[in-house]
Amino acid sequence: MDARIRILVVDDHAIVREGIRMVLETDSALKVVADVSSGEEAIKQVREIKPDVIVMDVAMPGLSGFETTQRIRDAYPEVKILALTVHDSEAHIFQMLRAGAVGYVLKRAPANEVIEAVKAAYRGEAILHPSVAKLLIRDYLTRVDKGQETTSFDNLSKREREIVKLIAEGRTNKEIADLLFLSIKTVQAHRANLMRKLGMHDRTELVKYAIRRGIIDLEEA
Repeated sequence: MDARIRILVVDDHAIVREGIRMVLETDSALKVVADVSSGEEAIKQVREIKPDVIVMDVAMPGLSGFETTQRIRDAYPEVKILALTVHDSEAHIFQMLRAGAVGYVLKRAPANEVIEAVKAAYRGEAILHPSVAKLLIRDYLTRVDKGQETTSFDNLSKREREIVKLIAEGRTNKEIADLLFLSIKTVQAHRANLMRKLGMHDRTELVKYAIRRGIIDLEEA
């Protein structure tokens, strides 16, 4: 029995689909079972092949990635959907999370990050590209400065507050480690803990955050 994670790639550019397939299949745990160019084809393929994970583009002609994701999640909630896109705006991020995507990764991410994101999606874990996390952290700190976010910030340790501010500046884990004289693994652990404390490492909490910010209308969420 083939134990590999079965993946459907959805993107309207053939060369991009081929590139994603090549990247993913460098890992022996992954298998791209199909790739399609539209949301309509994606829905049909899900019905026929029942993939474990869908790597979904956001902006496509016809059915958008948002609508395709929502339709698939409504009909096949067991299928995990990972957004892979060039768009890093708040609106795109939260629309995809609201639609049911478990994670959001940018196409400029290194190959190993895309591979790990697919594996995390398969496990049902929320995954955000570092630049997406930076965007959320910056917004969070703005709200702290305005007095709109207090309790969760108070729960952070002094070290975590330092790391939050460095993430907001766009620093990489290595840069943070060098600046604070820590190991990269220690920085990664702090980063995971603070994201959890801020409620930004779970898809449901991210959507709640978007509602509080007014990015998503409460009646539509």
